[in-house]
Amino acid sequence: MLSTVHGERTLTELDYVRLSKFADTPLPPALVDLLDTADILPSREMPSDIVTMYTQVEIEDLPAGQRQKIVICYPADANPTTGFISVFSPVGIGLLGQKTGAVARWKRPAAANTARA
Repeated sequence: MLSTVHGERTLTELDYVRLSKFADTPLPPALVDLLDTADILPSREMPSDIVTMYTQVEIEDLPAGQRQKIVICYPADANPTTGFISVFSPVGIGLLGQKTGAVARWKRPAAANTARA
């Protein structure tokens, strides 16, 4: 679970609206915080270096130095074995809205992770 949202984050209006519509599903508290604090921009104004829904991003696990390509997606499309990671997961919440090159932190049940987007 991500304890706090660090730094400025930016979401597209479309991503914000779609995520806000998960009213029937309890959202993770860190995602609620992100929705409450993120800057919202029209999609056409979104800088190309911001992690948005369904864009492929290469992350680097800083402690291990390993790189991996992932796509932040909605829960129904999640398939971690193919790199599709749910926006409800600590990884998805940690990366969504981050600028390329930013360091994101999240905690897994067994350990803490740090990666660069």
